[in-house]
Amino acid sequence: MDDRRHNETGGRFKYAFAALRIPNFRFYLTGQSVACTGIWMQVMALDWLVLELTGSPTAVGLTMAAQSLPVLFLGAAGGIVADRYSKRVVLIATQSACVVLNFAMASLSVSGHVRIQHVYVFAVALGMVFVVDNPARQVFTGEMVPMWCIRGAIALNSAVFHGSRLIGPIAAAMLIHTEGMGWVFAVSAACHLFSLLVLTLIRSGDPVTDQAAAAGPILVRSVLRDVVAEPRVVWTLFLVAVIGTFGLKFPVVLAAMADSTFDGGAQLYGLFNVALAAGSVVGAILGGRCARTRLRVVVVLAVVFGCTQAIAAVVPALEVFLIALIALGASNLAFQTVANSSLQVWTRPEVRGRVMGLYMLALIGGAPLGGPAVGWVCTLFGPRTGMVVCGVVPLAAAALVGASLHRPEPRWHSPRRERRRLFRSG
Repeated sequence: MDDRRHNETGGRFKYAFAALRIPNFRFYLTGQSVACTGIWMQVMALDWLVLELTGSPTAVGLTMAAQSLPVLFLGAAGGIVADRYSKRVVLIATQSACVVLNFAMASLSVSGHVRIQHVYVFAVALGMVFVVDNPARQVFTGEMVPMWCIRGAIALNSAVFHGSRLIGPIAAAMLIHTEGMGWVFAVSAACHLFSLLVLTLIRSGDPVTDQAAAAGPILVRSVLRDVVAEPRVVWTLFLVAVIGTFGLKFPVVLAAMADSTFDGGAQLYGLFNVALAAGSVVGAILGGRCARTRLRVVVVLAVVFGCTQAIAAVVPALEVFLIALIALGASNLAFQTVANSSLQVWTRPEVRGRVMGLYMLALIGGAPLGGPAVGWVCTLFGPRTGMVVCGVVPLAAAALVGASLHRPEPRWHSPRRERRRLFRSG
Protein backbone atom coordinates (compact mmCIF):
# COMPACT_ATOMS: atom_id res chain seq x y z
CA MET A 1 0.00 0.00 0.00
CA ASP A 2 1.46 3.35 -1.00
CA ASP A 3 1.81 6.38 1.25
CA ARG A 4 -1.11 8.19 -0.34
CA ARG A 5 -3.51 5.35 0.37
CA HIS A 6 -2.13 5.06 3.90
CA ASN A 7 -2.75 8.78 4.40
CA GLU A 8 -6.37 8.31 3.39
CA THR A 9 -7.00 5.17 5.44
CA GLY A 10 -4.46 5.46 8.25
CA GLY A 11 -6.84 7.48 10.40
CA ARG A 12 -9.49 4.77 10.57
CA PHE A 13 -9.99 2.96 13.85
CA LYS A 14 -8.00 -0.14 12.89
CA TYR A 15 -4.99 2.11 12.10
CA ALA A 16 -5.34 4.36 15.14
CA PHE A 17 -3.10 2.07 17.22
CA ALA A 18 -0.71 1.02 14.44
CA ALA A 19 2.10 3.17 15.88
CA LEU A 20 2.22 0.89 18.93
CA ARG A 21 3.81 -1.79 16.74
CA ILE A 22 7.04 0.26 16.78
CA PRO A 23 9.14 -0.61 19.88
CA ASN A 24 10.77 2.80 20.26
CA PHE A 25 7.41 4.53 20.13
CA ARG A 26 6.02 2.23 22.84
CA PHE A 27 9.07 2.90 24.98
CA TYR A 28 8.79 6.65 24.46
CA LEU A 29 5.05 6.60 25.23
CA THR A 30 5.72 4.91 28.57
CA GLY A 31 8.07 7.68 29.66
CA GLN A 32 5.68 10.28 28.29
CA SER A 33 2.80 8.92 30.38
CA VAL A 34 4.79 9.33 33.61
CA ALA A 35 6.08 12.80 32.66
CA CYS A 36 2.57 13.98 31.75
CA THR A 37 1.24 12.82 35.10
CA GLY A 38 3.83 15.07 36.71
CA ILE A 39 2.86 17.94 34.41
CA TRP A 40 -0.80 17.79 35.42
CA MET A 41 0.15 17.56 39.09
CA GLN A 42 2.28 20.67 38.60
CA VAL A 43 -0.51 22.52 36.74
CA MET A 44 -3.05 21.81 39.46
CA ALA A 45 -0.65 22.77 42.26
CA LEU A 46 0.40 25.99 40.51
CA ASP A 47 -3.18 27.16 39.90
CA TRP A 48 -4.29 26.41 43.43
CA LEU A 49 -1.15 27.93 44.93
CA VAL A 50 -1.90 31.20 43.13
CA LEU A 51 -5.47 31.19 44.45
CA GLU A 52 -4.19 30.53 47.98
CA LEU A 53 -1.64 33.34 47.77
CA THR A 54 -3.90 35.94 46.12
CA GLY A 55 -7.52 34.75 46.13
CA SER A 56 -7.94 36.23 42.65
CA PRO A 57 -8.89 34.49 39.34
CA THR A 58 -7.16 37.38 37.58
CA ALA A 59 -3.87 36.31 39.22
CA VAL A 60 -4.40 32.79 37.81
CA GLY A 61 -4.81 34.38 34.38
CA LEU A 62 -1.62 36.41 34.89
CA THR A 63 0.24 33.21 35.77
CA MET A 64 -0.94 31.68 32.52
CA ALA A 65 0.18 34.82 30.72
CA ALA A 66 3.63 34.65 32.35
CA GLN A 67 4.01 31.06 31.22
CA SER A 68 2.97 31.98 27.67
CA LEU A 69 5.08 35.11 27.19
CA PRO A 70 8.18 33.17 26.06
CA VAL A 71 6.04 31.34 23.49
CA LEU A 72 4.73 34.67 22.21
CA PHE A 73 8.21 36.09 21.62
CA LEU A 74 10.28 32.95 20.95
CA GLY A 75 7.80 30.39 19.63
CA ALA A 76 9.21 30.31 16.09
CA ALA A 77 12.77 30.02 17.44
CA GLY A 78 11.82 26.79 19.19
CA GLY A 79 10.82 25.35 15.83
CA ILE A 80 14.23 26.24 14.40
CA VAL A 81 15.92 24.26 17.20
CA ALA A 82 13.63 21.29 16.46
CA ASP A 83 14.59 21.37 12.76
CA ARG A 84 18.31 21.84 13.38
CA TYR A 85 19.21 19.36 16.13
CA SER A 86 18.45 15.85 17.31
CA LYS A 87 15.01 15.92 18.91
CA ARG A 88 16.03 13.33 21.48
CA VAL A 89 18.93 15.47 22.68
CA VAL A 90 16.70 18.55 22.82
CA LEU A 91 14.11 16.66 24.88
CA ILE A 92 16.80 15.39 27.27
CA ALA A 93 17.84 19.00 27.88
CA THR A 94 14.28 20.24 28.43
CA GLN A 95 13.38 17.38 30.80
CA SER A 96 16.52 18.10 32.82
CA ALA A 97 15.44 21.73 33.13
CA CYS A 98 11.97 20.64 34.32
CA VAL A 99 13.52 18.47 37.03
CA VAL A 100 15.59 21.39 38.34
CA LEU A 101 12.70 23.89 38.24
CA ASN A 102 10.24 21.62 40.06
CA PHE A 103 12.75 20.72 42.76
CA ALA A 104 13.41 24.44 43.29
CA MET A 105 9.68 25.14 43.61
CA ALA A 106 9.28 22.19 45.98
CA SER A 107 12.03 23.56 48.22
CA LEU A 108 10.40 27.00 48.40
CA SER A 109 6.97 25.55 49.15
CA VAL A 110 8.10 23.06 51.80
CA SER A 111 10.17 25.72 53.57
CA GLY A 112 7.23 28.15 53.56
CA HIS A 113 9.12 30.89 51.70
CA VAL A 114 7.12 30.77 48.47
CA ARG A 115 5.66 34.09 47.29
CA ILE A 116 3.62 35.09 44.26
CA GLN A 117 6.77 36.58 42.69
CA HIS A 118 8.39 33.15 42.83
CA VAL A 119 5.37 31.67 41.08
CA TYR A 120 5.62 34.20 38.24
CA VAL A 121 9.35 33.51 37.78
CA PHE A 122 8.66 29.77 37.81
CA ALA A 123 5.92 30.22 35.18
CA VAL A 124 8.19 32.24 32.87
CA ALA A 125 10.98 29.67 33.22
CA LEU A 126 8.59 26.84 32.37
CA GLY A 127 7.42 28.81 29.36
CA MET A 128 11.00 29.14 28.10
CA VAL A 129 11.47 25.38 28.42
CA PHE A 130 8.16 24.79 26.66
CA VAL A 131 9.24 26.95 23.69
CA VAL A 132 11.91 24.40 22.79
CA ASP A 133 10.32 21.24 24.19
CA ASN A 134 6.97 21.18 22.42
CA PRO A 135 7.99 21.58 18.74
CA ALA A 136 10.72 18.99 19.26
CA ARG A 137 8.27 16.62 20.96
CA GLN A 138 5.64 17.03 18.23
CA VAL A 139 8.12 16.30 15.44
CA PHE A 140 9.84 13.52 17.43
CA THR A 141 6.48 11.77 17.79
CA GLY A 142 5.92 11.92 14.04
CA GLU A 143 9.46 10.89 13.08
CA MET A 144 9.37 7.65 15.06
CA VAL A 145 6.54 6.31 12.88
CA PRO A 146 5.85 6.12 9.11
CA MET A 147 3.91 9.01 7.60
CA TRP A 148 0.81 6.91 7.00
CA CYS A 149 0.24 6.40 10.74
CA ILE A 150 1.37 9.84 11.94
CA ARG A 151 -2.19 10.87 12.82
CA GLY A 152 -2.59 7.78 15.00
CA ALA A 153 0.76 8.46 16.71
CA ILE A 154 -0.24 12.06 17.46
CA ALA A 155 -3.61 10.87 18.72
CA LEU A 156 -1.99 8.32 21.04
CA ASN A 157 0.46 10.94 22.30
CA SER A 158 -2.44 13.31 22.99
CA ALA A 159 -4.45 10.53 24.62
CA VAL A 160 -1.55 9.75 26.96
CA PHE A 161 -1.04 13.44 27.74
CA HIS A 162 -4.66 14.01 28.66
CA GLY A 163 -5.27 10.53 30.01
CA SER A 164 -2.67 11.26 32.67
CA ARG A 165 -5.01 14.07 33.68
CA LEU A 166 -7.17 11.34 35.22
CA ILE A 167 -4.35 10.59 37.69
CA GLY A 168 -2.38 13.82 38.06
CA PRO A 169 -5.05 16.16 39.52
CA ILE A 170 -6.35 13.50 41.93
CA ALA A 171 -2.83 12.71 43.14
CA ALA A 172 -2.08 16.43 43.47
CA ALA A 173 -5.29 17.08 45.43
CA MET A 174 -4.50 14.20 47.80
CA LEU A 175 -0.93 15.41 48.34
CA ILE A 176 -2.08 19.00 48.91
CA HIS A 177 -4.59 17.79 51.49
CA THR A 178 -2.25 15.39 53.31
CA GLU A 179 1.34 16.54 52.83
CA GLY A 180 1.22 20.08 51.47
CA MET A 181 1.83 21.91 48.20
CA GLY A 182 5.59 21.37 48.09
CA TRP A 183 5.37 17.59 47.77
CA VAL A 184 3.33 17.94 44.58
CA PHE A 185 6.24 19.74 42.91
CA ALA A 186 8.68 17.16 44.29
CA VAL A 187 6.70 14.26 42.79
CA SER A 188 6.40 16.18 39.52
CA ALA A 189 10.20 16.51 39.43
CA ALA A 190 10.54 12.75 39.96
CA CYS A 191 8.16 12.09 37.04
CA HIS A 192 10.25 14.27 34.74
CA LEU A 193 13.36 12.44 35.95
CA PHE A 194 11.84 9.11 34.88
CA SER A 195 11.06 10.53 31.42
CA LEU A 196 14.65 11.78 31.20
CA LEU A 197 15.99 8.29 31.89
CA VAL A 198 13.74 6.80 29.20
CA LEU A 199 14.97 9.31 26.63
CA THR A 200 18.60 8.50 27.41
CA LEU A 201 17.88 4.81 26.69
CA ILE A 202 16.33 5.43 23.25
CA ARG A 203 19.16 4.96 20.76
CA SER A 204 17.34 4.91 17.45
CA GLY A 205 14.17 6.18 15.84
CA ASP A 206 15.27 9.82 15.99
CA PRO A 207 16.17 10.82 12.45
CA VAL A 208 17.53 14.33 12.11
CA THR A 209 16.06 16.37 9.28
CA ASP A 210 19.23 16.49 7.18
CA GLN A 211 17.68 18.78 4.58
CA ALA A 212 17.05 21.44 7.21
CA ALA A 213 20.48 21.06 8.76
CA ALA A 214 22.24 21.35 5.41
CA ALA A 215 20.20 24.26 4.16
CA GLY A 216 22.35 26.90 5.81
CA PRO A 217 20.66 29.60 7.90
CA ILE A 218 17.14 28.46 8.75
CA LEU A 219 14.93 31.51 8.45
CA VAL A 220 11.42 31.80 9.77
CA ARG A 221 10.35 33.91 6.81
CA SER A 222 11.02 30.99 4.44
CA VAL A 223 8.47 28.96 6.39
CA LEU A 224 6.03 31.86 6.39
CA ARG A 225 6.16 31.80 2.59
CA ASP A 226 5.15 28.13 2.66
CA VAL A 227 2.36 28.87 5.12
CA VAL A 228 0.93 31.79 3.16
CA ALA A 229 0.99 29.74 -0.03
CA GLU A 230 -1.28 27.10 1.57
CA PRO A 231 -4.71 28.53 2.60
CA ARG A 232 -5.57 25.42 4.60
CA VAL A 233 -2.57 26.03 6.85
CA VAL A 234 -3.40 29.73 7.26
CA TRP A 235 -7.01 29.11 8.28
CA THR A 236 -6.07 26.24 10.59
CA LEU A 237 -3.47 28.36 12.39
CA PHE A 238 -6.06 31.15 12.67
CA LEU A 239 -8.57 28.85 14.37
CA VAL A 240 -5.88 27.40 16.63
CA ALA A 241 -4.84 30.94 17.63
CA VAL A 242 -8.40 32.03 18.49
CA ILE A 243 -9.17 28.87 20.45
CA GLY A 244 -5.80 29.02 22.21
CA THR A 245 -6.24 32.67 23.14
CA PHE A 246 -9.86 32.64 24.31
CA GLY A 247 -11.12 29.05 24.38
CA LEU A 248 -8.52 27.13 26.38
CA LYS A 249 -8.69 29.11 29.61
CA PHE A 250 -9.72 26.13 31.72
CA PRO A 251 -7.40 26.91 34.68
CA VAL A 252 -9.00 30.36 35.02
CA VAL A 253 -12.67 29.49 34.59
CA LEU A 254 -12.66 26.08 36.27
CA ALA A 255 -10.72 27.24 39.33
CA ALA A 256 -13.20 30.11 39.68
CA MET A 257 -16.19 27.79 39.09
CA ALA A 258 -14.95 25.37 41.75
CA ASP A 259 -14.20 28.15 44.24
CA SER A 260 -17.18 30.49 43.90
CA THR A 261 -19.93 29.00 41.73
CA PHE A 262 -20.06 25.52 43.28
CA ASP A 263 -18.43 26.45 46.65
CA GLY A 264 -15.83 23.69 46.45
CA GLY A 265 -12.12 23.44 47.04
CA ALA A 266 -9.04 21.83 45.55
CA GLN A 267 -10.76 18.43 45.46
CA LEU A 268 -13.61 19.76 43.30
CA TYR A 269 -11.17 21.53 40.99
CA GLY A 270 -9.31 18.24 40.66
CA LEU A 271 -12.59 16.51 39.79
CA PHE A 272 -13.20 19.09 37.05
CA ASN A 273 -9.78 18.28 35.59
CA VAL A 274 -10.55 14.56 35.73
CA ALA A 275 -13.79 15.10 33.78
CA LEU A 276 -11.92 17.11 31.14
CA ALA A 277 -9.26 14.38 30.95
CA ALA A 278 -11.81 11.61 30.46
CA GLY A 279 -13.32 13.48 27.54
CA SER A 280 -9.89 14.37 26.18
CA VAL A 281 -8.87 10.72 25.86
CA VAL A 282 -12.03 10.00 23.87
CA GLY A 283 -11.50 13.11 21.74
CA ALA A 284 -7.89 12.22 20.95
CA ILE A 285 -8.88 8.73 19.76
CA LEU A 286 -11.75 10.14 17.71
CA GLY A 287 -9.34 12.64 16.16
CA GLY A 288 -6.98 9.78 15.30
CA ARG A 289 -9.81 7.95 13.54
CA CYS A 290 -10.41 10.84 11.17
CA ALA A 291 -9.51 9.47 7.76
CA ARG A 292 -9.38 12.66 5.70
CA THR A 293 -7.24 15.75 5.99
CA ARG A 294 -9.70 18.52 5.18
CA LEU A 295 -10.09 22.05 6.44
CA ARG A 296 -13.85 21.54 6.66
CA VAL A 297 -13.31 18.91 9.38
CA VAL A 298 -11.18 21.34 11.39
CA VAL A 299 -13.90 24.03 11.12
CA VAL A 300 -16.68 21.66 12.20
CA LEU A 301 -14.69 20.54 15.25
CA ALA A 302 -14.04 24.19 16.18
CA VAL A 303 -17.80 24.85 16.01
CA VAL A 304 -18.51 21.86 18.24
CA PHE A 305 -15.91 23.05 20.75
CA GLY A 306 -17.37 26.57 20.94
CA CYS A 307 -20.96 25.34 21.30
CA THR A 308 -20.01 22.79 23.96
CA GLN A 309 -18.21 25.32 26.13
CA ALA A 310 -21.00 27.90 25.86
CA ILE A 311 -23.57 25.28 26.88
CA ALA A 312 -21.41 24.02 29.76
CA ALA A 313 -21.18 27.57 31.12
CA VAL A 314 -24.93 27.85 31.76
CA VAL A 315 -25.53 24.35 33.15
CA PRO A 316 -26.88 24.81 36.71
CA ALA A 317 -26.36 21.39 38.33
CA LEU A 318 -22.92 20.10 39.28
CA GLU A 319 -23.57 16.60 37.94
CA VAL A 320 -24.65 17.92 34.53
CA PHE A 321 -21.70 20.32 34.52
CA LEU A 322 -19.32 17.38 34.93
CA ILE A 323 -20.93 15.62 31.96
CA ALA A 324 -20.60 18.82 29.93
CA LEU A 325 -16.90 18.98 30.85
CA ILE A 326 -16.42 15.46 29.46
CA ALA A 327 -17.97 16.57 26.16
CA LEU A 328 -15.86 19.75 26.23
CA GLY A 329 -12.65 17.77 26.70
CA ALA A 330 -13.60 15.45 23.83
CA SER A 331 -14.31 18.29 21.40
CA ASN A 332 -11.13 20.12 22.40
CA LEU A 333 -8.80 17.17 21.81
CA ALA A 334 -10.54 16.09 18.63
CA PHE A 335 -9.93 19.59 17.26
CA GLN A 336 -6.31 19.75 18.41
CA THR A 337 -5.45 16.27 17.13
CA VAL A 338 -6.90 16.88 13.67
CA ALA A 339 -5.39 20.38 13.43
CA ASN A 340 -1.94 19.22 14.55
CA SER A 341 -1.74 16.17 12.31
CA SER A 342 -3.20 18.03 9.31
CA LEU A 343 -0.53 20.71 9.56
CA GLN A 344 2.19 18.05 9.61
CA VAL A 345 0.70 16.30 6.58
CA TRP A 346 0.26 19.57 4.65
CA THR A 347 3.86 20.76 5.15
CA ARG A 348 7.28 19.60 3.93
CA PRO A 349 9.36 17.43 6.34
CA GLU A 350 12.32 19.82 6.34
CA VAL A 351 10.21 22.69 7.74
CA ARG A 352 7.87 20.67 9.93
CA GLY A 353 9.58 21.66 13.17
CA ARG A 354 9.19 25.36 12.40
CA VAL A 355 5.55 24.86 11.42
CA MET A 356 5.00 23.14 14.76
CA GLY A 357 6.68 26.15 16.38
CA LEU A 358 4.12 28.38 14.65
CA TYR A 359 1.39 25.99 15.77
CA MET A 360 2.46 26.29 19.39
CA LEU A 361 2.82 30.05 18.98
CA ALA A 362 -0.79 30.14 17.77
CA LEU A 363 -2.01 27.79 20.51
CA ILE A 364 -0.16 29.32 23.46
CA GLY A 365 1.11 32.73 22.37
CA GLY A 366 -2.21 34.50 22.87
CA ALA A 367 -2.45 33.59 26.56
CA PRO A 368 -0.89 36.91 27.73
CA LEU A 369 -3.99 38.54 26.23
CA GLY A 370 -6.63 35.88 26.77
CA GLY A 371 -5.70 34.74 30.29
CA PRO A 372 -5.94 38.12 32.04
CA ALA A 373 -8.95 39.12 29.89
CA VAL A 374 -10.94 36.02 30.83
CA GLY A 375 -9.83 36.35 34.47
CA TRP A 376 -11.00 39.98 34.44
CA VAL A 377 -14.40 38.94 33.04
CA CYS A 378 -14.70 36.22 35.70
CA THR A 379 -13.86 38.71 38.45
CA LEU A 380 -16.33 41.39 37.29
CA PHE A 381 -19.21 39.33 35.88
CA GLY A 382 -18.73 35.86 37.34
CA PRO A 383 -17.14 32.58 36.15
CA ARG A 384 -20.17 31.57 34.07
CA THR A 385 -19.94 34.72 31.96
CA GLY A 386 -16.23 34.17 31.50
CA MET A 387 -16.86 30.62 30.32
CA VAL A 388 -19.53 31.80 27.88
CA VAL A 389 -16.98 34.19 26.36
CA CYS A 390 -14.53 31.27 26.04
CA GLY A 391 -17.10 29.46 23.90
CA VAL A 392 -18.66 32.26 21.86
CA VAL A 393 -15.42 33.78 20.55
CA PRO A 394 -14.11 30.49 19.00
CA LEU A 395 -17.60 29.84 17.63
CA ALA A 396 -17.60 33.22 15.87
CA ALA A 397 -14.12 32.54 14.43
CA ALA A 398 -15.21 29.14 13.10
CA ALA A 399 -18.29 30.73 11.54
CA LEU A 400 -16.04 33.28 9.81
CA VAL A 401 -13.79 30.55 8.35
CA GLY A 402 -16.80 28.47 7.35
CA ALA A 403 -18.33 31.44 5.55
CA SER A 404 -15.09 32.02 3.64
CA LEU A 405 -15.11 28.39 2.48
CA HIS A 406 -18.63 28.73 1.04
CA ARG A 407 -18.21 32.23 -0.36
CA PRO A 408 -19.15 32.17 -4.06
CA GLU A 409 -16.64 33.45 -6.55
CA PRO A 410 -17.38 37.03 -7.66
CA ARG A 411 -18.95 37.18 -11.13
CA TRP A 412 -16.22 39.45 -12.45
CA HIS A 413 -13.67 36.77 -11.58
CA SER A 414 -15.54 34.03 -13.39
CA PRO A 415 -13.15 32.14 -15.71
CA ARG A 416 -15.84 31.84 -18.37
CA ARG A 417 -16.55 35.58 -18.35
CA GLU A 418 -12.81 36.29 -18.47
CA ARG A 419 -12.29 34.04 -21.50
CA ARG A 420 -15.27 35.67 -23.23
CA ARG A 421 -13.90 39.16 -22.53
CA LEU A 422 -10.46 38.24 -23.88
CA PHE A 423 -12.03 36.68 -26.99
CA ARG A 424 -14.04 39.81 -27.70
CA SER A 425 -11.09 42.12 -27.11
CA GLY A 426 -8.89 40.07 -29.38
